Amino acid sequence: METLEAVVLAIIEGITEFLPISSTGHMVIASSMMGIAANDFVKLFTVAIQFGAILSVLALYWRRFLQHIRFYVLLGIAFVPAAVFGKLFNDQIDALLENALVVGIALFVGGFVLLFMDKWFGNGDQEDLDNLSYKQAFSIGLFQVVAMIPGVSRSAATIFGGMQQRLTRKAAAEFSFFLAVPTMFAATVYKLYQFIRDGHQFGANEWLVLGVGNLVAFIVAMLAIKGFVGFVTRYGFKAFGWYRIVVGLLIIGLYLAGVPLQVV
Repeated sequence: METLEAVVLAIIEGITEFLPISSTGHMVIASSMMGIAANDFVKLFTVAIQFGAILSVLALYWRRFLQHIRFYVLLGIAFVPAAVFGKLFNDQIDALLENALVVGIALFVGGFVLLFMDKWFGNGDQEDLDNLSYKQAFSIGLFQVVAMIPGVSRSAATIFGGMQQRLTRKAAAEFSFFLAVPTMFAATVYKLYQFIRDGHQFGANEWLVLGVGNLVAFIVAMLAIKGFVGFVTRYGFKAFGWYRIVVGLLIIGLYLAGVPLQVV
């Protein structure tokens, strides 16, 4: 992987990871257009740059992470369903990740969900995450399991779960950001473990690409988070729904036309 390719993918990761539009779907299009081979390092890279995105959440919300222990208990409870299902169905999830058609369909269907989400839930009435119950946290965590289907979007699923629990748009989005920290950290560590376990080593270029990728993802994700919270608080999710439908149709159309699509 070249450094420029890493920068492009990191920008896409930074923008799409916390928006409800599926980072996987955009990686499919970008990597295919650039002709990036889906080798073991590239697959590691697309997961490892999530670390930069994680740091953006910590940088923006550091005060929240220095508060009481109950905050971490809530995150732990919400994280459990994804951890359990991820461990039990890892092979099946990896198989789905290789199928671009699944990504396109998930984007398309999820787009219609976002179109009607504001109508179904309104803006909620629970703003303070300190009042979130353990049962609510677990329920939101169950929705994160759905995001294991590539193209669904972890952000979209957990925000949907939060609004289903009567959180406001802002509170649901922020809890989705917080929940991303243990989830994405665990995914990054596990992917690194697999890479090293299989006998791979990092050369100078690999370290450079990972470093640049994480730095770019960190900066772009900070900007995306700030813009996203303000946008959804004011306008809701309909625009993201239409966008997902267009991108989903594009991937489905390319797939049916026989254009080779790589899921990195």
